[in-house]
Amino acid sequence: PCFPCCNLYKYLCLGTEGVSPRLAGHLDEAAPVLSGLSTPIVVAKVNAEKYKKLRSKYGVDGFPTLMLFDHGVPTEYTGSRKAGQLVESLRKLVAPDVSVLKSDAAIKSFVQEAGVGFPLFIGFGVDESSIAEYGARYKKKAWFSTAKDFSEDLMAVYDFDKIPALVSLNPKYNEQSVFYGPFEGTFLEDFIRQSLLPMTVPINAETVKMLKDDDRKVVLAVLQDDSDETSMRLIKILRSAANANHDLVFGYVGVNQWEEFTEPFHDSKSSQLPKLVVWDKDEKYEVSVHIIYVCL
Repeated sequence: PCFPCCNLYKYLCLGTEGVSPRLAGHLDEAAPVLSGLSTPIVVAKVNAEKYKKLRSKYGVDGFPTLMLFDHGVPTEYTGSRKAGQLVESLRKLVAPDVSVLKSDAAIKSFVQEAGVGFPLFIGFGVDESSIAEYGARYKKKAWFSTAKDFSEDLMAVYDFDKIPALVSLNPKYNEQSVFYGPFEGTFLEDFIRQSLLPMTVPINAETVKMLKDDDRKVVLAVLQDDSDETSMRLIKILRSAANANHDLVFGYVGVNQWEEFTEPFHDSKSSQLPKLVVWDKDEKYEVSVHIIYVCL
């Protein structure tokens, strides 16, 4: 087919396929949800093996590929392709860099519609210009908004007692924090960057990718099982340490949960667990490891 639709729709998610029935299934599942958003996203599929001119026009050289067209301007989508996460990610990409909320109802709706996939920042009494730069810079990683004309009841809900205040919410990990300034220099961005991660980071394939964008070293607890009682006590200690020291990332990983990842840090024949190490995120996970604490 001809694809003038790439230019007709405000937002179009175009999947090039022909070799991936799995992607086609996820697109089919996501399509009705995306089309029903307040800012609709139209989903289309094209067999790029068959329509080579279209593939060449948009520089597609691998399959399957997802392209998001914003008023006809294409950008390759590189996030998750599972239907649920695809919906959350695309909804985030087409949202304003910073939403302006003018009532309690608007704030509640913003939080509800954002879901749990990304952290949220709500600037209560914060000038939009103060966070506009960061709303654009971290658009793919978090929701940003400013709020005014809110009630004292809402101040109690979000646990702040003066303005301006930037409230950070991480619903996936049930975390919340407040920043009262200063809103100039590096202080504001430092708070935003640090709040993109949970206070204590459970190490998995998703969070390892997130850590690559953070330049802090990681204090990593290597546990046998991150769900047993001893490990839960250590994680609480890590959380307290993280709250007092924002210059480091505090994380944990269980051998039972991800044995392959823990191998460079832990010799199953000779070392005891739990173990605390400092990790500088070297890709080979070696050399940089320094044991600073063993056992509880």
